[in-house]
Amino acid sequence: MMADTGGAAYGLTSTQAADRLAEVGPNQLAERKPVSRWVILARQFTSPLIVMLIAAAGIAAALGETVDAVAIVLVVLLNGVLGFVQEWRTETALAALRNMLATEARVVRDGAQVMIDTRQIVPGDLVILDSGDKVPADLVLTSGMRLKVDESVLTGESVPVDKHLGDEDVPLFMGSNVVAGRAEGVVRATGPRTEFGHIAELTASIDVGETHLQAQLARLARLLGGMALGLAGLVLVAGLLSGRALHEMFLTAIALAVAMVPEGLPAVVTITLALGASAMLRRQSLVRRLQAVETLGAATVICTDKTGTLTENAMTVTRIWTPGRSYEVTGTGYDPAGHIAAEGERLRAADDPRLADLIDVALSCNHAELGHRDGGWHMVGDPTEGALVTLGFKGWSDLPNPADRLAEIPFDAERKRMSVVMRRGTGLVQMVKGAPESVLDVCTQVQGEGGAVEPLTADRRAGIEAVAAEMASDGRRLLGLAMRPVEDPLAGEEGLVFLGLVGMIDPPRAEVKQAVSLCRRAGIRVVMITGDAAPTGAAIAREIGLRVDRMLTGEDLDHLSEDELHELLKGDVHFARTAPAHKMRLVGALQQSGNLVAMTGDGVNDAPALRQADIGIAMGKRGTDVAKDASDLVLLDDNFATIVGAVEEGRRQFSNIQRFVRYLLSSNAGEVLAIVVNLFLGGPLIFLATQILWMNLVTDGVTAVALGMEKPAPDQMDQPPVPADHPILDLPGLAMIACFGLYTGGVSLWLFYGHLGQGEDLARTMAFAGIVVFEKASVFAFRSFRLPMSGIGYLSNRPLLLAFAVTMAMQVAAIYWPPLQHLLHTVPLSWEQLGLLGALALPLLLVPELVKYARRSRARGLTVAAR
Repeated sequence: MMADTGGAAYGLTSTQAADRLAEVGPNQLAERKPVSRWVILARQFTSPLIVMLIAAAGIAAALGETVDAVAIVLVVLLNGVLGFVQEWRTETALAALRNMLATEARVVRDGAQVMIDTRQIVPGDLVILDSGDKVPADLVLTSGMRLKVDESVLTGESVPVDKHLGDEDVPLFMGSNVVAGRAEGVVRATGPRTEFGHIAELTASIDVGETHLQAQLARLARLLGGMALGLAGLVLVAGLLSGRALHEMFLTAIALAVAMVPEGLPAVVTITLALGASAMLRRQSLVRRLQAVETLGAATVICTDKTGTLTENAMTVTRIWTPGRSYEVTGTGYDPAGHIAAEGERLRAADDPRLADLIDVALSCNHAELGHRDGGWHMVGDPTEGALVTLGFKGWSDLPNPADRLAEIPFDAERKRMSVVMRRGTGLVQMVKGAPESVLDVCTQVQGEGGAVEPLTADRRAGIEAVAAEMASDGRRLLGLAMRPVEDPLAGEEGLVFLGLVGMIDPPRAEVKQAVSLCRRAGIRVVMITGDAAPTGAAIAREIGLRVDRMLTGEDLDHLSEDELHELLKGDVHFARTAPAHKMRLVGALQQSGNLVAMTGDGVNDAPALRQADIGIAMGKRGTDVAKDASDLVLLDDNFATIVGAVEEGRRQFSNIQRFVRYLLSSNAGEVLAIVVNLFLGGPLIFLATQILWMNLVTDGVTAVALGMEKPAPDQMDQPPVPADHPILDLPGLAMIACFGLYTGGVSLWLFYGHLGQGEDLARTMAFAGIVVFEKASVFAFRSFRLPMSGIGYLSNRPLLLAFAVTMAMQVAAIYWPPLQHLLHTVPLSWEQLGLLGALALPLLLVPELVKYARRSRARGLTVAAR
């Protein structure tokens, strides 16, 4: 059905446009309502651990423990402020990246061309487009000249599409780019009614679940909550059975429950994630949700687009073939810093007449422009033609004078070729470029090995076609080139001399092959999902080191059952010519197989899959607003290698969270053990409430934050991904907590009762100072669970060394500085007593190191034996 043209070539009147605008609304997508600052702040207080701390603060306040309550509230507020600042900074940065749709477009109103805000465009408007313009709405083409449109934001297809008027409506889609030619079109849909808008609506309908880290922290909170309540109940019952007063035992049970919860944990998690987000920003990644980076570290599959992510997104001539000679072309992209070589010899066009003729045709049948600005080379026009201009620069060939072009027959989909007639000296030359088979159809001769013109026999044509098939098998896009002298500028395309073939490809980024290799070492599977043709995708996949068992197209997917798809996904399979629904299906199938899936994308067609994936990664440079809004991470440099860096950072964050969770809980375990055993022994309080808070918030918190800054282990990317259901606190972690808790708690009790005869204050100070010293000494054992400090570097975590020094100095102040003595009820200790504390702390430094050395030696022995 033809679109309503409104006023045909005269466009709409201002009155018609105003009426339609009132009827259909502005030409813009339904904007995501900006999140209120108060909403962002409020959601910082919804995690289970934070809720537990808020409840603990309320109970402490109700029991009159004002200091405890205030301290816990301050921790909760600190955590909220840190999370709010990071999220707000991210929202502000994303706002600066919103640049998808053009702000103005040229339309015909009241019979005259005018520039209007794209939001004012309505159905029926006549829009005029030139090369470089962005299509502002869904249009029906009414006229076009040499029109090529980049629709990759919708289709994923990197090669521009030719648009020609035909018997049926020819659509132009909102968000696509005109890369060559000129066009006029009538608007048939605006805003949310466009194809762009339909996919954006589909994206918004997909529910975003909690991240891997959020799920793990919620599980940890439930575990700690259950343990705290269970212990509190046990202590309450035991105390009542031993004849103690109900009120006293109730207060004791509540105090123990609060002491079991590591008050500093939420703040330490948030600080660690925020520091990681800052590190990611320095590595060209913008984190939208703090917890998302850790999820990427656990990813088992990365589904990645090809164009611009794995490749340069710039067509590059890599090979030239003429009868009797083959040439290699160096360099990538539109930077002409490369050369042409044959048999290892660097050439210029002037050195080789056949090469000179071929480049002359490539530059003459061309409308692209190449220029240097802002420190880089930029191409305007069709990417294929831009690659030919770059080739001309490398061949040191002069650019043709546009005034010498006397006639042109533009490229069209049926002929698959373009021809021009150029003035050369005193004569005229017809030049043709296009699909090899199409160019061969109008050739009767071929330029032979010596440069002489020879008949194009059937055998010669078969030989050329065989070379073309061999070049295309590597995923190259091929062009055939031909020329002949003519007398009439309007001469038809016939009787030409075939010159040769040019092969080009969008080359892989230089750093991607190493990044793919690193993914394989890390146990992460990389799946290419591209809109390009299957042979091109397969060639690039193999070049960057991906194993390719099969390349499936979107059409192939449509004929597969769910069971067949799951079976195929067990192998090294990649996908081409895919639509948005295919990407969503693939992500879902991989997730159902137990994978944690990261998905990259830039176009609006990618947004639904980005939102469905466990972590969506959008491109910052060429990504659409829809894709960015659907993502968890935005790559500012659109580079796959940056994703691998983000994986490394995510793994570091999860390891560090495991480290300080174990560390904080081992500290709390020692405190709880000492308190509970002392309670059953019937002695006086071993620790006062203020001392418990000092340990949990001041000394432990500072050290835990520094522990969260531990650098990646040397072999971190040689380990497989952490399973999605793997808890932060696993059995080895519980065993480690128990060992350290038993030692610190047991020795603290020994110190307390060993000095009780010298007064409660001294005994309590010895226990208090002892457990702090033990906790500080034990932190070095948590730097790595597998490697001794010699394997990770004694000085590699300098913030931890600084935190150790600062907290030890604070503990000295707590014992010897009168104001803190009064607050914490401590008394000075003698040199002999301090020496005893140091001697008792040594096993916490030495034993873990000896165990790790023994394990590493045993592992090396097993490796040697296996060889």
